[in-house]
Amino acid sequence: METAYRRCCGIDVHKKSVMVHVLPPQGRSDSKPLEREFRTFSRDLRSLRGWLKNCRATEVVMESTGQYWRAVWNILEEPAGPRLMLVNPAHIKALAGRKTDRIDARRLAHYLANEELDGSFVPPRDIRELRDLTRWRVHLLEEVNRVKNRIGQMCEAGNIKVSSVASDLFGLSGRRMLKAIVEGKRDAGWMADYACGSLRTKRRELEQALDGTFTQHQRWMLDQELHHLANLEAQIAAATQEIAEHMVAYTDMIRRLTTIPGVERRVAWTMVAELGPDMTVFPDADHAAGWSGLCPGNKITGGKRLSGRTRKANPYLRRALTEAAWAASHAKNCYLAALYRRLRGRLGHNKAIFAVAHQILLVAYTMLRKGEDYRELGGDYYDRLNKPRTVRRLLDRLARLGYEAELTPTPEQPTTATADPVTLSGSPPAEAFKPRRGRPCKCKERGIPCHHGSPPATELAENTTG
Repeated sequence: METAYRRCCGIDVHKKSVMVHVLPPQGRSDSKPLEREFRTFSRDLRSLRGWLKNCRATEVVMESTGQYWRAVWNILEEPAGPRLMLVNPAHIKALAGRKTDRIDARRLAHYLANEELDGSFVPPRDIRELRDLTRWRVHLLEEVNRVKNRIGQMCEAGNIKVSSVASDLFGLSGRRMLKAIVEGKRDAGWMADYACGSLRTKRRELEQALDGTFTQHQRWMLDQELHHLANLEAQIAAATQEIAEHMVAYTDMIRRLTTIPGVERRVAWTMVAELGPDMTVFPDADHAAGWSGLCPGNKITGGKRLSGRTRKANPYLRRALTEAAWAASHAKNCYLAALYRRLRGRLGHNKAIFAVAHQILLVAYTMLRKGEDYRELGGDYYDRLNKPRTVRRLLDRLARLGYEAELTPTPEQPTTATADPVTLSGSPPAEAFKPRRGRPCKCKERGIPCHHGSPPATELAENTTG
């Protein structure tokens, strides 16, 4: 039986040139390896593609050297071309004293032939273009923050203290005042009239805050920064519109992802752009978390764990999921919020948020892999997980507060995950006596004490005084 034809190639990528090393076909010892150097202009890279076809190379590996590998990858990538593999340079670092372009290309080719490399995930071209848009939008938002910080520093230098009175210097009122300062208006009381809404109640303080020492030079610089801010905000709006048009093909995925607590539309865009629509590229959810850098690091020697610090990995996905985790931690009756509260006391806020982000990624992977919608477990999930332990913990807490608790079982189990009702000294608290709305009370038919009406005057007096 004939073995499949296989010929491996290693490419050492640089800014101005690439060194290519092609091994002989597998199982052919009579052939010699081929080496050649190409420049990185488009015409030369197309010549490289034709040369690899003539060599009948089936597999090509290269290192992810900065941004230089992208042009080589884009030209060599074609349906009928060789299989491309991208590897992390940190995983195949060369020995000191044995590093040249020829040695690096040869070493990559031998590693590929011996199947000793784990390739990095490179999505299709349309997803890479979508990544460029979402990442560009993040960079624009970061630049907006820098511009706003510079404007705030200019105001402080000119003794304009609007940010000490208004919560947002760049709201409608703040922008009107900044524009008036650029126009050279000096009447602080007149500029304070630009305040809108509840800020008008602080008009006297605004007059004092706007009485600054702005010079013509400072007004010119403020005008330039405000124009820069307006251009950036217009670019952000255009980028958002362009991303929305590209995401039309993934409407169903976006709809599913936004059902996860804390995940809004822009976070879902980032998840689709960074992970891609095809979850089969990751063997399981743990591999996806490891690729995203949302799992503990693995540094063990001699059976001793030295560090569990996470890798940098994908900063854009980590940022979006961390924002989603922060929003989910404030949700009501939510499993993710319960997970955050469960871990915060033991691990602290930062690690708990990161653990929630990791959980969101696992949930999103499972939903996209199976094509299912999000199923909420409820904020009382951990209480229902071990009901007797929850009851014991609550009883111990009441005992530490100086109460004797008595459990009264109910005839029907509630649908929500709540512990059995606990009465203090045999009497329910005064808060339990609330008017019942909706269906009429059936406590008498069931033969149980009724607490839906008004409590007796003696019990109410005892509960309120105690």
